[in-house]
Amino acid sequence: MRPQRMNYKLVITTAAAAAALLLGGCGASQPQAQAVSETVAPSASASTQSNGSGVPQAPSSSAPATQASTPSGPALCKAASLTASTDSTGGGAAGSVYMQLILTNTGTGPCLLKGFAGVSLTADANGEPIGAPATRDESTPVTDVLLAPGQAGTATLRYTQAGNYNDCTRTQAAGLRVYPPEDTASLFLAEPRDACSNTGIALLTIGAFQAK
Repeated sequence: MRPQRMNYKLVITTAAAAAALLLGGCGASQPQAQAVSETVAPSASASTQSNGSGVPQAPSSSAPATQASTPSGPALCKAASLTASTDSTGGGAAGSVYMQLILTNTGTGPCLLKGFAGVSLTADANGEPIGAPATRDESTPVTDVLLAPGQAGTATLRYTQAGNYNDCTRTQAAGLRVYPPEDTASLFLAEPRDACSNTGIALLTIGAFQAK
């Protein structure tokens, strides 16, 4: 009977050792399951950018570019801030009268005269032009004439006597209508002259403005 008891004890001891090993193996596998569950956790922010050093940065917003403004020069002189006059002391020759057309800046700021005035003979201050408008004498170069308040620019104006043309249909003009360069408004200058109603006869010639 002793050998049988010893075998029974050995079986119990072996079974207990196997159970202990099984429980020990199960307990050691639990931390590995927790590690797997931690690696699949979602990241805190998918939109955060990195600067390469591991420190997250918020997306940068680009500021709108501002354009540098370029200063503009004085505006062209307009009829509303000008007065017109003539100076005929230059005399005349061969049936023509030479005079200086003078435009004076009466405004509060500087302005620019550049080019040719539009000039025609007219029946009255509000009347239509009579005959052909002045033709341009381009022998004088076009220059920028800057007029401070009170300053004036001049252009040579030639009037040819209407009696020089046998086919002239004469009519009396009350004066001159003057359009400053690149202006649609005009000035009236009382300057009584004989005019030709024929549109094919040009009695006036105008030069470019120069500084006075």
